[in-house]
Amino acid sequence: MNHHTQPYPKFEEVEVLLEELIDTEESELVVFNDDINTFDHVTKILIKVCQHTPEQAEQCTLIIHYKGKCTVKKGRRAKLKPMCEAILDAGIQAAII
Repeated sequence: MNHHTQPYPKFEEVEVLLEELIDTEESELVVFNDDINTFDHVTKILIKVCQHTPEQAEQCTLIIHYKGKCTVKKGRRAKLKPMCEAILDAGIQAAII
């Protein structure tokens, strides 16, 4: 048995490493359809919050309307979280998955 092997990392260290690993994975910001918000409102919010072009925002809004939901942005969870909160604050249903 080799006595010079590295000890196992402490549980807290493993947890931090795991959080960093999870955060590097691509998450999706999804917006859901509802019967309240207008096409105009959703389009404006996507342009403002997600920096979509007007064309991108309109396409996403159409997909949300006809398919019930649309991924409007992909990236790290930490980057998507404030965007999701801004969309929710605008009265639009959204989630990070």
